[in-house]
Amino acid sequence: MTHLLLASLFSLGLHTTATPLTSDNTEGWKSIFDGKTLQGWKANEQPDNWTVEDGAISGHGSRSHLYYVTEELDDFELKSDVMINKGGNSGIYFHIAFHEEGWFFDGHEVQINNSHRDPVKTGSLWAVVKLFDSPVQDDEWFRVHIKVEGQNIVVRLNDKVVIDYTEPEGAVGPRRLAKGYLALQQHDPGSRVRFRNIALRKLPDTASQ
Repeated sequence: MTHLLLASLFSLGLHTTATPLTSDNTEGWKSIFDGKTLQGWKANEQPDNWTVEDGAISGHGSRSHLYYVTEELDDFELKSDVMINKGGNSGIYFHIAFHEEGWFFDGHEVQINNSHRDPVKTGSLWAVVKLFDSPVQDDEWFRVHIKVEGQNIVVRLNDKVVIDYTEPEGAVGPRRLAKGYLALQQHDPGSRVRFRNIALRKLPDTASQ
């Protein structure tokens, strides 16, 4: 299925530098999206805004957040291929509570935004570490890799480190590391985002060591 999808993307002239996870490089990793259904995921509002298309989770329409509800996480790594349209806005949240609706500001968000009017671009930790230039392009697949270990957050785009942030001890304010859920964001009707090859690796909790 993956090979057919990649062939289709190249035939459409879409470029991808992301490498799908295979049996040779998945040690300690598990897939959290089966490529066919939203099993293990739950939208907090507007559930019809999330569908599965061509082996990818697709977000469209008005505001909604799709939670990975199987478990809450402490230290972890996440990898996903992502594609967003021109002018689109999205994000990957972690360490958040389950919110029934609205915008929320607990945990952290890795911004997905190459050309939306919001000046904070892809790879940023929203409201914490801001990047104003996106190293990836609209309508092309790119790989997002997030690693959270202790107080440290590392964000890679296509294997290049763009954020290496250590949260200060005793940090105050809403954006803080804790324990919580992962969620994908559908931001607004003008945005269309896709996620595929979503893999998770839980890390030993450094706080208990």
